[in-house]
Amino acid sequence: MRRGNSRRDFLHVGFCGGIGLTLAQYLKLQKAQADIKHYESKEGTAKSVIFIYLPGGLAHQESFDPKPYAPIEYRGPMKHIQTNVGGTFINEMWPKTAQVVDKLAICRSMTHGEAAHERGTHNMFTGYRPSPALSYPSLGSVVTHEFGPRNNIPQYVCIPNQPNEFAGTGYLSSSFAPFSLGSDPARKDFTVRDLKLPGGVDDKRFTRRRSVLEAVNEHFVTKEKADSLDAVDTFYQRAYGMVGSPEAREAFDLNKEPDKLRDEYGRNTAGSRMLMSRRLIEAGARFVTMTYGSWDMHDNIDPGIKRQVPDLDQAYARLISDLEERGRLKDTLVCLATEFGRTPKINGTAGRDHWPKVFSVVLAGGGIKGGQVYGKSDSTASEPEEKPLTVQDWATTLYHCLGITADKELMAPGDRPIEIVDGGKIRRELLV
Repeated sequence: MRRGNSRRDFLHVGFCGGIGLTLAQYLKLQKAQADIKHYESKEGTAKSVIFIYLPGGLAHQESFDPKPYAPIEYRGPMKHIQTNVGGTFINEMWPKTAQVVDKLAICRSMTHGEAAHERGTHNMFTGYRPSPALSYPSLGSVVTHEFGPRNNIPQYVCIPNQPNEFAGTGYLSSSFAPFSLGSDPARKDFTVRDLKLPGGVDDKRFTRRRSVLEAVNEHFVTKEKADSLDAVDTFYQRAYGMVGSPEAREAFDLNKEPDKLRDEYGRNTAGSRMLMSRRLIEAGARFVTMTYGSWDMHDNIDPGIKRQVPDLDQAYARLISDLEERGRLKDTLVCLATEFGRTPKINGTAGRDHWPKVFSVVLAGGGIKGGQVYGKSDSTASEPEEKPLTVQDWATTLYHCLGITADKELMAPGDRPIEIVDGGKIRRELLV
């Protein structure tokens, strides 16, 4: 696979001058080539991604890495249960998930050094540590950039809204931004943003914006202004495309699902968001990000977990089995992640604090080998003991499943070639 614009490309300017191309003509040619190059990635084992993000920092001890033999101040007050994979245990509040562990790769050695929410979140959405010099694109925006459109539906969707600034386009064009539903599908009055546009005013506004765009196409504009206009154009084209798209209308309508299946997912926030995610990838979306809950449990972690996990456990397990039953798990990569773990010891207020040294993420489908525990934390869940999994390697492996070469260079402002992921390696033990 040929990579995107590389540093070597810029050495060709002198040669092009020798064959009669001016610098301006060369740059125009480069832009035309760049417009084509982002389609070079070829679909891999994963055709779509459902990225389930649990903001705040889910405790690995109270989820996928219990420590039943550690002292009470480390293991906490909760118990563990056997899964359907012999010798693999998870926290007692995940009984339904325990029955689909044969489809999962539980990664217990995820690690990075960012203990602040914003910085940890940046890592998990972009594959990069934060930098004051550059805003990096999210995984979803990169996927949208690398592949052409599929069906008449947004390729990158956030449920219910874009969860943070790091889930956006970074240095890429805003045309690769996520489409946010704008409402929680669990609500009885749920409607999708832009699916129904009011008449008159929006029609005129759309016409006016199009006129502006057509006019500026004939004149030089700054990149910032062009990007802003491009965002407006994309917004309105997307909205009007959705209005005329039966596929989009079908995808966003949970009432098309059988009552029994909706009950099995759960008629609640977790269940509705998971089911909507499945419907969207079936309709053609490539990357769906959904968020659920608030996991920053510095205090009273026992009741906090018992309050939030049951709905998530039910919906997540049903999503995995539903995808399997439909024959879609093999080409849908489901990633359950959070920004970091929690401290090894229970603190003075019966909670756990921020802990990025080791935590757990869970992968399934899309070329991931199920029924395995990847990596290991030490006896008190304090740091990785086997196979530390860096953010760069995790992101590179996800991109590999999608058919994207993670060291391909994309062009940042100032004609700076930036690798999609810097220095990551594919963890092939995770793959089928």
